[in-house]
Amino acid sequence: MTENIIVPEYAEPVRIDRFLADELEGVTRTHIQKLIDEEKVLVFDKKVKSNYKVAPNDHITIDIPEPKSVDILPEDIELDILYEDDDVLVVNKPKGMVVHPAAGHESGTLVNAIMYHCKDSLSGINGDLRPGIVHRIDMDTTGSLIICKNDFTHVDIAKQISEHTVNRIYEGIVSGHLKEDESVVKSLIGRDLKNRKKMSANTKNGKEAITHFKVLDRLKNADYVRFKLETGRTHQIRVHMSMLGHPLLGDELYGSKKNPYHLTGQTLHAKTIGFIHPRTGEYMEFEAPLPMYFTDLLNRLRG
Repeated sequence: MTENIIVPEYAEPVRIDRFLADELEGVTRTHIQKLIDEEKVLVFDKKVKSNYKVAPNDHITIDIPEPKSVDILPEDIELDILYEDDDVLVVNKPKGMVVHPAAGHESGTLVNAIMYHCKDSLSGINGDLRPGIVHRIDMDTTGSLIICKNDFTHVDIAKQISEHTVNRIYEGIVSGHLKEDESVVKSLIGRDLKNRKKMSANTKNGKEAITHFKVLDRLKNADYVRFKLETGRTHQIRVHMSMLGHPLLGDELYGSKKNPYHLTGQTLHAKTIGFIHPRTGEYMEFEAPLPMYFTDLLNRLRG
């Protein structure tokens, strides 16, 4: 696979390995350095070293070898099941669990767990690496997630998600105090132009993102907040809270690197999920209880 990238005019003069690590999703800086050493990264068709600093309008060509086929194996990992029938499985995902296998996370994922639990009863629309997966939440976000056991269910649920009719309510703890008890945040959200690992509200390539929020409790230097998603963009709540100047506690990507509460990632929980069952036409809604770390932190902040 060959990637062609033209360095934007506003780009800073950073090392090419760092620039490409931010630009290419799922490709590590170490892997890029290896490709540079193998002369698979060219600038204007000329080989460079890892310490080469990119300049505006540089034309970079990257030859990325096709990934080797990976066997995703079922693993006997305990699932917290909120609901299950022949078509759908609703689980409460724990903190630190990746939804599907990716570089650096080939095992211990939710996919490994549901492959063991569901055997051959999973939709195949998203391919071998994501069987049954119709939507995702971040590794350090906990809570409710729908798994589709067949393609019929997958198509229907995916349509509901794309039409924004799935009821998704999150709860989180943000730093500081929001000015309003209740409001709506609207922006465009797209890939950050300087850091490809982040999403940004300040980008022209974004899509509309709408988050409703309500403060549930005013805490010590923090607010306990309920979020209702009208749209479901990547990192939407995290980006919107950061945009307001009140990032989620523990969110080092969009907030402070300081972590006085010793949290592992953002304090965000997908509490409620509601949808129309594809086969019965019945509206169903499920709630995932708050994880212990979250309730412990609430008690600490309430004093």
